[in-house]
Amino acid sequence: MTPETSWLQVHLPCLQEDAERFESALLAAGAVSVTLREPGDEPLLEPQPGTTPLWSRMTITGLFPGTDTATGIRDRLQAALQPAALPALTFEALADRAWEREWLRDFGPMQFGERLWICPHGQTVNAENALVLHLDPGLAFGTGTHPTTALCLRWLDAHAAQLAGSQVLDFGCGSGILGLAAALLGARQVHCTDIDPQAITATEANRAAAGLSATQLVAQQELPSNAGPVDILLANILASTLVELAPQLTHRVRTGGQLILSGVLEEQADDVKNAYQTEFTDFEIESMDGWTRLSATRVG
Repeated sequence: MTPETSWLQVHLPCLQEDAERFESALLAAGAVSVTLREPGDEPLLEPQPGTTPLWSRMTITGLFPGTDTATGIRDRLQAALQPAALPALTFEALADRAWEREWLRDFGPMQFGERLWICPHGQTVNAENALVLHLDPGLAFGTGTHPTTALCLRWLDAHAAQLAGSQVLDFGCGSGILGLAAALLGARQVHCTDIDPQAITATEANRAAAGLSATQLVAQQELPSNAGPVDILLANILASTLVELAPQLTHRVRTGGQLILSGVLEEQADDVKNAYQTEFTDFEIESMDGWTRLSATRVG
């Protein structure tokens, strides 16, 4: 075992009826994780509700610490499977890596509008006059890869002049990407709010990584009761929620301020617009891949 090797994998050929028994044996032998893989020639189509089908044959893999040995693993597996015979085993040394960043190799810098870029940490943007927000694509909160977010980022880039010195509210902030982009583009102060505490944690981490102060970007689950109306309100959430919260969100935008709504399917755009049109005017709608962003100016 070389110094760079931190993990040892063991692969077992497995029939469907033996999968549960082999999985239990691997865990009993000290595996830190167990995965099942189809051999490549047996597609598994959409299952019936309430079923969890497996392939008729597969490879089951256990992951062990690199300090373990093939002999020790083999002996413990045999003991766990007694009196059944141990199948043929294949061992594979696995070099340690920053696994949490491995999947980021498939992502690169993404441009929104003329100047705004979202770039994974460790990568660079060489475009002239680029404004770069370093943020890793994430599964939970999204970072520009979904059309609803991209539409909002494009609006922000196109309205940098309005953002300069403004007060911004990112309502339902998720990763905080819209609020972070608004701050990067010149907003004086951004409030990010989300009912999910994990979203607030993510936004705070991204704020710190972006070098923004806690006064430039404030992340809270609830806005202070004395919070006044803002110049620009961004809400990238579900259409039904946007309709339900129309009175509350309207109250948060000052007269002459901008409202940007996304998370809306094209066929839902009229319903969302109708919920706000008594207090807003100059609606603009932009669509991408079946999704829509609405923007409007408050007059009421």
